[in-house]
Amino acid sequence: MSSFRLSTGKKEMHLRALADSFRKLTPRTQLRNPVMFVVYVGSMLVTWLWIQALAGHGEAPAGTIGGIAAWLWLTVLFANYAEALAEGRGRAQAESLREAREGLTARKLSEPKKGAVEVTVPASRLAKGDVVIVEAGQFVPADGEVLEGVASVDESAVTGESAPVIRESGGDRSAVTGGTKVLSDWIVVRVTAEPGKGFLDRMIGLVEAAKRGKTPNEIALSILLAALTIVFLLVCAALYPMSRYVAGAANLPNPMTVTALVALLVCLIPTTIGGLLSAIGIAGMDRLIRANVVAMSGRAVEAAGDVDVLLLDKTGTITLGNRQATEFVTAPGILPEQLADAAQLASLPDETPEGRSIVVLAKNKHGLRARDLADVGAKFIPFSAKTRMSGFDMGDRSVRKGAPEAVEAWVRGQGGEIPRETKAVVETMARDGSTPLLVAAGPRCLGVVRLRDVVKGGIRDRFAELRGMGIKTVMITGDNPLTAAAIAAEAGVDDFVAQATPEDKLRVIRQNQTDGRMVAMTGDGTNDAPALAQADVAVAMHTGTQAAKEAGNMIDLESNPTKLLDIVKIGKQLLITRGALTTFSIANDVAKYFAILPAVFLPFHKNIALFNIMGLKTPQSAILASVIFNALIIVALVPLALRGVKHRPVSAARALRDNILIYGVGGLVAPFLGIKLIDMILVALTLA
Repeated sequence: MSSFRLSTGKKEMHLRALADSFRKLTPRTQLRNPVMFVVYVGSMLVTWLWIQALAGHGEAPAGTIGGIAAWLWLTVLFANYAEALAEGRGRAQAESLREAREGLTARKLSEPKKGAVEVTVPASRLAKGDVVIVEAGQFVPADGEVLEGVASVDESAVTGESAPVIRESGGDRSAVTGGTKVLSDWIVVRVTAEPGKGFLDRMIGLVEAAKRGKTPNEIALSILLAALTIVFLLVCAALYPMSRYVAGAANLPNPMTVTALVALLVCLIPTTIGGLLSAIGIAGMDRLIRANVVAMSGRAVEAAGDVDVLLLDKTGTITLGNRQATEFVTAPGILPEQLADAAQLASLPDETPEGRSIVVLAKNKHGLRARDLADVGAKFIPFSAKTRMSGFDMGDRSVRKGAPEAVEAWVRGQGGEIPRETKAVVETMARDGSTPLLVAAGPRCLGVVRLRDVVKGGIRDRFAELRGMGIKTVMITGDNPLTAAAIAAEAGVDDFVAQATPEDKLRVIRQNQTDGRMVAMTGDGTNDAPALAQADVAVAMHTGTQAAKEAGNMIDLESNPTKLLDIVKIGKQLLITRGALTTFSIANDVAKYFAILPAVFLPFHKNIALFNIMGLKTPQSAILASVIFNALIIVALVPLALRGVKHRPVSAARALRDNILIYGVGGLVAPFLGIKLIDMILVALTLA
């Protein structure tokens, strides 16, 4: 589910982008893009020449100059439109976020406890360290950490997920976000964000794409495009005096016009990628936000595309995170139905995932339907950390289920013993990473229930995809080496670190970075903060501690550790899209040379016509067709720039080859077809 509801429809968004395209026609705005600034200046120059032609002093017919001027302006407007449309999507998301923040009030407490003196203040006046109380039906006024209480919180305004979450003091579920709603009970919250610097404020600033800073790769590409533009500008600037000299030596009028030179320059410089570059970056950030991940900078998104090592926690990422009952193993002389019946009865009041899974396993394996607690008539013994077991007493029947040591001691107290065969089963389960639970009825052992943290379905295939892309996966776990090895083999990860400490995570990241690798990891606890701060791509869980979120450069609003795999794909898609459209643009320019160069130089030498391989009718139609195609191709590529080139899990060499074949060859062919078609239309309509 998308985390944001767009506050404007598609039609309104396109209309706003169109209006913004004209608002961006200011020198200050255009100067931010050197390539399009040259087109902008050229448009003004040709417009002035058109005005002169209208006054009877033109270097060419007014209709020809006016047509070229119009399409040059459209080129600038189309580039503005691509950027404005990408910005508009982010702006709509930001407006939705503002709706979640505005109008909030806070019940500020004089002391950090419920029952203290409180005063109602606007949420905007809260400062870091203030303490507030939030009860059922009220909105959390600011980012903070729960000091007291436990509550069910609706975070759909932030994550888009309708299922409420539990927030309580201590642990990794203590963080709350301003704008979320408490559904039940109450919590006392200490504000952790400065005014105007809360999570929603940061998100609003991030999704407003107009304020997105350029990333290092984007800056490098911009410098390259600017350098190419300067080279072609110098070449075209030198052509005019050269043509005057040649014409003068031959006692001929100068056949080369300034209008033609400007058209030549615009077609020579990389206008296609220059017009779409900003939109590509903005759209990449937008795709990440639509995946419910907020990046603290565009640099983090780009880094995700270059990642080649993934550090993944086992619990909740590779495995489901909740142990599930997978097998009943009976003691000698016990029927499977006896063990399943006793284990299910002992688990009926247990609301933990483990307890519910035992009830389900007994039903699925042996057809035992769950019974109503009121009908059973048993006295249930709840699990406690002291006894380490639970069970029930019903008449003269007593059943216990729990840790092997605890149940064994209880059985001995009843005058019984655990069979050697059952002890061997317990040891085997413990070695292969499972959790054994003994079940006994009085002095008699009934058998063992196997609990296992199940590897997520399809995770092995996803790791295989990453391996095909040259990305190494490393599982981090606190389990013993035998258990870690078993889970790693089942999940298909490339390597694992067992009994890992925070220092171990930091060491692994630094070692890989020393080897020249880009490392990504996820985390949610304070103990993950050092490693998150060191990683190149650090995804903190939204439900995690404040320390983890401050250390990361991305925050996953859904708190789904496997989201790291999607983040890598989005980052790679951004890089692939930029590379593909850059390849297309450069190839595109090469093809345009064959259209416009013969048209410009034909008056100097008739043999230049040999290079008119497109068979364009006249120099005027060739120049105008090239300029029109140069503008229209930007519009045609806007959807691809915003949507992104589809990412496929292939090696870098394969991706490069496909990029050249599809976008390189496509960039060469498209102008030949497009310019020829436009030339035919212009001639048919007698417009050139």
